Amino acid sequence: MNSVMLLVDDDTVFCNILTQALQRKGIESIQAHSADDAMSIIEQVQFTHAIIDLNLGSGDLGLCVLRYLAETQPLCRSIMLTGFASIATAVEATKSGAVQYLPKPATVEEILAVFNQSTEISDPSIPNQSPSPKRLEWEYIQRTLLKNRGNITATAKELGMHRRTLQRKLSKHPPSR
Repeated sequence: MNSVMLLVDDDTVFCNILTQALQRKGIESIQAHSADDAMSIIEQVQFTHAIIDLNLGSGDLGLCVLRYLAETQPLCRSIMLTGFASIATAVEATKSGAVQYLPKPATVEEILAVFNQSTEISDPSIPNQSPSPKRLEWEYIQRTLLKNRGNITATAKELGMHRRTLQRKLSKHPPSR
């Protein structure tokens, strides 16, 4: 795969490790550590692939970068990475142009396997077991937060909980299935 890949993540250590791993595979990559940096780089360089973190600093700015990339470079195939995966953000990322939504940590092999898959959309697999109640709560909070465009106060009010309680729940990693 001879390509130029955009890496957008506010975690510089992760970006550097991923860049080195991609270089060993012969793939050139350019890093951006904020949404503003990414958008200015997108204006200057034509990319074939992109790996974008969902949470860049504060909020879901990765979705803004993804949308901008999809508008300006529609042939670029993008993956959304996140340490805070939820169904609501996965759906939003897919609607915004991501070919796949991967939870962190993802290996270089997993990322390249996604890019090497055909562009044909297949039916998603159905999990063998239903999600836990904690996971269902996490998904509902994420869906409500997305509906309120990231506004913590409005989301807490809609969920009927204190703002600090919501912030505490959001600061934790999502529960496993």
